[in-house]
Amino acid sequence: MGVVTILPDLGTQIFIPVCAVVGIVFSLVQWYYVSQVKLSPSRDSTHNNSAAAKNGYSDYLIEEEEGVNDHNVVIKCAEIQNAISEGATSFLFTEYKYVGIFMVLFAVLIFVFLGSVEGFSTEPQACTYDKTKICKPALATAIFSTISFLLGAVTSVVSGFLGMKIATYANARTTLEARKGVGKAFITAFRSGAVMGFLLAANGLLVLFIAINVFKLYYGEDWGGLFESITGYGLGGSSMALFGRVGGGIYTKAADVGADLVGKVERNIPEDDPRNPAVIADNVGDNVGDIAGMGSDLFGSYAESSCAALVVASISSFGNNHELTPMLYPLIVSSVGILVCLITTLFATDFFEIKAVKEIEPALKKQLIISTVLMTFGIAVVTWLAVPSTFTIFNFGTQKVVQNWKLFLCVAVGLWAGLIIGFVTEYYTSNAYSPVQDVADSCRTGAATNVIFGLALGYKSVIIPIFAIAVSIFVSFTFAAMYGIAVAALGMLSTIATGLAIDAYGPISDNAGGIAEMAGMSHRIRERTDALDAAGNTTAAIGKGFAIGSAALVSLALFGAFVSRAGVTSVDVLTPKVFIGLIVGAMLPYWFSAMTMKSVGSAALKMVEEVRRQFNTIPGLMEGTAKPDYATCVKISTDASIKEMIPPGALVMLTPLIVGILFGVETLSGVLAGSLVSGVQIAISASNTGGAWDNAKKYIEAGASEHARTLGPKGSDPHKAAVIGDTIGDPLKDTSGPSLNILIKLMAVESLVFAPFFATHGGLLFKL
Repeated sequence: MGVVTILPDLGTQIFIPVCAVVGIVFSLVQWYYVSQVKLSPSRDSTHNNSAAAKNGYSDYLIEEEEGVNDHNVVIKCAEIQNAISEGATSFLFTEYKYVGIFMVLFAVLIFVFLGSVEGFSTEPQACTYDKTKICKPALATAIFSTISFLLGAVTSVVSGFLGMKIATYANARTTLEARKGVGKAFITAFRSGAVMGFLLAANGLLVLFIAINVFKLYYGEDWGGLFESITGYGLGGSSMALFGRVGGGIYTKAADVGADLVGKVERNIPEDDPRNPAVIADNVGDNVGDIAGMGSDLFGSYAESSCAALVVASISSFGNNHELTPMLYPLIVSSVGILVCLITTLFATDFFEIKAVKEIEPALKKQLIISTVLMTFGIAVVTWLAVPSTFTIFNFGTQKVVQNWKLFLCVAVGLWAGLIIGFVTEYYTSNAYSPVQDVADSCRTGAATNVIFGLALGYKSVIIPIFAIAVSIFVSFTFAAMYGIAVAALGMLSTIATGLAIDAYGPISDNAGGIAEMAGMSHRIRERTDALDAAGNTTAAIGKGFAIGSAALVSLALFGAFVSRAGVTSVDVLTPKVFIGLIVGAMLPYWFSAMTMKSVGSAALKMVEEVRRQFNTIPGLMEGTAKPDYATCVKISTDASIKEMIPPGALVMLTPLIVGILFGVETLSGVLAGSLVSGVQIAISASNTGGAWDNAKKYIEAGASEHARTLGPKGSDPHKAAVIGDTIGDPLKDTSGPSLNILIKLMAVESLVFAPFFATHGGLLFKL
């Protein structure tokens, strides 16, 4: 056929890496801006002049009012920031040490299993999908899958670590900027979020692009084998994300629950009070769980959706005719995404200035809308340039003819479904709308009604996102089979840089509030950081919504690729082999959630005992004359999370292997479908319930409306009930919920990587 695309292959080979480099440069520029906020107490007159020149004299007046010249505050902020940064770094190093051991062992496992498919022979084989052609041996796939697994794992770990470094660098700077007003603090927090978003999106793209080009030197014409071995990249990314999410989630929530229960409920001291021994551990937790975990998680989704699309494309007309540009369409979409997000970010930092608290949330929502609208045009253009007008897509053994405008609709439908999920999440978790206000109102009658209302809200918030996912699955499958679903997932993730920026913004402003409280800054500054933080809670929930929605689509696409690769012609629910898989798969998210919830509970128990012990045995702690022992609490969290992240991790990593080897590919396809269907529901409801409880508590504390003031102030009975709800919601929204989307994706991508092995040697029990 040889349909020529408008964009030549050389253009593609230049365009993708250039976009990635632009993304990296942009994030460095943003980082430079953040670094201009000084953490050393030097006052020079030039600074004030420049501020006066920019905004009249308003800045200058506020500074004088707030007593910026108080050197002690700056020094204190720097000290606290240092403590948080050290805690986070040491935890991540400990975690990565254990994860590194696992990584090496799993890499060996991949090599042995995939190498044994053809008995480690180095002879070329007949191709899987086209027996007339000769392809590279299974051993090559084993070697290259192992390499790409390690590449994905390292990239994932690095993105998480860099994100954490940037967040701990920016948190105190945000606090100091809050003295000059909300707008300044917002920009600092948002810029540092953008640093992480762009670094991650650009790194993920660049490493994948280089890997494909390097592997191609060996594979030559055998594109099926080439892209099959690239799937290891997604597996590496997600397996690291699993440990980062679960370990970080247990760490952050053990500290948070421990600090809240003893501090706020028993001792009646405010949140983030420096007298509370668990307060440093709590702030470290925000960085290792929400930032490092989230970064690895979205990187994993991104890598997997690219891999799923590439695998399906490699056995379609793009791969069979060796058309490079349409083959790399998923990477081109991501490259455009980086450029679109770059323009979008400028809207928040440069084109419009935020002057009041009520402008924060709309500004973050605008980011989502602007990036989605611009991206729709971007996708239309690249689909027209990079894809031939008609082509065929592999669809369970047959080739389906597809037009390029249908492909555009697949990506667009995923993109807009992501936006809908984001907004529904926002509606259910932001305290500007009735759902959260109803939950807050139910606190009048105590914690029990709060819990009942919160759970109901979470279950109800599942309805629209599921319809959005269902519609996008139906549309994209009808138009372009499994490839359609993979690119719909990519569409949802194409604005990942903006999504991550508004997501990382949350924990950074949360930390900034903590630092303000610990450094003993004035009440007005704490109000500003609280406003930033409440908006951050909502954006974090939106980020989780995106992660879950994209995980559902990615998982389905990987599932399709797995079914094709394993040679299953159809998955029939009525066969007992498949049905037992289905029902067991649906149970797995519950088992997984039980493990993570219990881990948080037991770690929090240890933390509560330690905090109580310190309050009871250190003389002068409540009066503020003696310093608490922060290090012990940090150690409790670290030890608990390292120990407790192993069982849930093993459950997810071993299930596909055990099922595939003992029961075979049909039962495994049942397990994947079951876990996908039930995992999405629990994940959405858990993260929305938790987010709603958290913001109901913030709503009562802020007392911004007449209704809220009747429930408050801090320390009232309704407020105590709200704190209990918030504490229950913590493990739901930050440990179980977000980890579930990794469970869904990881089992699917792992099954795909091991598919050749399961297809030849699997199903031992049924062979007896």
